[in-house]
Amino acid sequence: MSHVEFDFLSDSTEQTSTRYITFIGPSMHRFDLAITTTNRFYGKKLVTDMQTGVTAIIGPDDLEEEGYLEYTFKLDEEAGEELRAFLQQVVGPLNITDH
Repeated sequence: MSHVEFDFLSDSTEQTSTRYITFIGPSMHRFDLAITTTNRFYGKKLVTDMQTGVTAIIGPDDLEEEGYLEYTFKLDEEAGEELRAFLQQVVGPLNITDH
């Protein structure tokens, strides 16, 4: 086995908080989500659809972008609106800081 050298651009470890939630909206679409809060990504959340494994970095600006959730999570319009309504309750304001 040959030795491979990697040129790391970033490598860090941090404590995060993950909320696991399952709910069914009015359309009867079931959502199984993992929402991870981290100090990275300017306060945006990592939202993972546990059924498909799709993860997106989501903040309030992304929720306002028409069709973003539907495209990212492969949802129809009704399910996308239900997910948007839920995420508006859990995604806080952006936290942009100068480091």
